[in-house]
Amino acid sequence: MMMPRRLFPSTLLAGAAAVALASNAQATELTVYTAVESDDLQKYAERFNAAHPDIEINWVRDSTGVITARLLAEKDNPQADVIWGLAATSLLVLEEEGMLERYAPAGVENLDPKFVDVAYRDGEDPAWVGMDAWVAAICYNTIEGERQGVPMPTSWEDLTQPEFEGHVIMPNPNSSGTGYLDVASWLQLWEEDQGWDYMDRLHNNIARYTHSGSAPCSLAATGETVVGVSFAFRGARLKSQGAPIEVIFPEEGLGWDMEAAAIMTGTDKQEAAQTLMDWAISRDANELYNEGYAVVAYPGVAQPIENYPSDITDRMIDADFQWAAVNRERVLAEWQRRYDGKTEQ
Repeated sequence: MMMPRRLFPSTLLAGAAAVALASNAQATELTVYTAVESDDLQKYAERFNAAHPDIEINWVRDSTGVITARLLAEKDNPQADVIWGLAATSLLVLEEEGMLERYAPAGVENLDPKFVDVAYRDGEDPAWVGMDAWVAAICYNTIEGERQGVPMPTSWEDLTQPEFEGHVIMPNPNSSGTGYLDVASWLQLWEEDQGWDYMDRLHNNIARYTHSGSAPCSLAATGETVVGVSFAFRGARLKSQGAPIEVIFPEEGLGWDMEAAAIMTGTDKQEAAQTLMDWAISRDANELYNEGYAVVAYPGVAQPIENYPSDITDRMIDADFQWAAVNRERVLAEWQRRYDGKTEQ
């Protein structure tokens, strides 16, 4: 298993803030596991540390699948105090294993209910709370598409057509939360038999599977592939930066998952962990999430995002996160048995 990349505060903070933090001998240290994209993690870390210089965070960042696997492997000897920015489907798996501490962050009642553990609706403290939603999308390189005679797709089904053979890259769901989002949503959209049939046909056109959910879109942006199955946030940002891509939202519907946060059972840093959770669901934090994500947990915060459709929430499927969590191990094993031969080394 790949080891997560560990990012320490001096890596993430501006120089003056890092010096101030290092000089605070009384700072409480938290170890936080996250799958937040690297460019956003730096921004979030700086904002949190400006508000709470008394808490020093050791960030451990990697892709969703790797972080989830590490947390499960460490079940009997947890190393993390808090999980912040991991797929809700992963947190449901961890909750089932009894690894999450129930806590109702200050202001949780203000969040959209679908971003809060369902136990909260029944009067219990939630085991996890959501931050924002990331949505499946296709990135298409317009220059390479025209040059190589690959048409712009409008649907998931289009990607199975002969003209796309060897021109599609997507994430491996065993290592990428985006990859699992895709697979779980296809199995829910079309039910299992048709979903696996779709992936069989799609596999014929796949050039390779990546370990990163954002990589397929980045590779489309540089012209290494014509089509990258990725997520909307990455495509929208790359297009805004001038990449020759179109961000396509397939007509059958969009799978999605949410980034969420939770406290690990057994942490001896309860007060600091709760402070981070309180901040993670605050209006200020949600405004920060909205700089890249069109859908956030705090109602009334989200403003339109460039290169996203205005009706993005209407295009999102009625995702069953509980199903995705309960069936995760079985689905991933079947996917690996069928398709893993094209995964990058």
